[in-house]
Amino acid sequence: MTPPVAPAPLEPCIPWLLDRRIGILTGAGCSTESGIPDYRGPQTRLRKRAPMQAHEFDGDPEARRRYWARSMVGWPTIAGAQPNAGHRALAELEREGCVEGLVTQNVDGLHTAAGSRNVVELHGALHEVRCMTCGAITSREALQARFEALNPGFLHHAVGVAPDGDADLPAELVAEFVVAPCAACGGVLKPNVVFFGENVPNPIVTRARTLLDRADVLLVVGSSLTVYSGYRFVRAAHQRGIPVVILNLGPTRGDPEACVRVDGRAGELLPHLVAALCSTASG
Repeated sequence: MTPPVAPAPLEPCIPWLLDRRIGILTGAGCSTESGIPDYRGPQTRLRKRAPMQAHEFDGDPEARRRYWARSMVGWPTIAGAQPNAGHRALAELEREGCVEGLVTQNVDGLHTAAGSRNVVELHGALHEVRCMTCGAITSREALQARFEALNPGFLHHAVGVAPDGDADLPAELVAEFVVAPCAACGGVLKPNVVFFGENVPNPIVTRARTLLDRADVLLVVGSSLTVYSGYRFVRAAHQRGIPVVILNLGPTRGDPEACVRVDGRAGELLPHLVAALCSTASG
């Protein structure tokens, strides 16, 4: 059964959230207003390039070259992104004691930058790089400096940027790109994120499940829930009788499990939600 869809204002969802410990699950729709595009939003169909698949990156040196070449020119967009009003509103809810914690499918680090503290990054962190050989973790910023030294002038070729920092480049430029190996052992470097087709590590899933299981209500923000790694928590909440409230621009896979879905942008609506919850609680 499809839940009622509420436009702004947000009155229909207030009774489900007021005076309850809120567990939050966020997706790419939380970061689009910070200039980071999503994979499944209203504009997705306009982008032709599919995201990198785990088996491609792991098994094909040319796929890795293509990824890192595009990542080099896309990284400044990710690195320069700032938290938007939605990120800040969720951090404020945590400071006000309303939030048990936050699980995000995003890899941009903007929730932490906004001030959220109890955060589980379900799909990893794009600002970290991991060696597939020795396991060393280094910063993406340091790798960017190495890329720039090996590929002078390459930064001027960006066309469009994806959520994982990937960017569109012509094949002839990709063929010229020099990939930096691990500085410690010479091994293959990989962004410390979960690629499409790759499983979220069990310890991370356990941390996320433990956090959300402590909540009285699940608030989903900016996710279509198409990917099972996030949708599983909506299913689990519903099966346990925990109310699910969804705030997203457009329908989601979790709509049948939701008590109410509010249709709109996170950055526009969340500050009003914070104001409503805090004023109602204080009054």
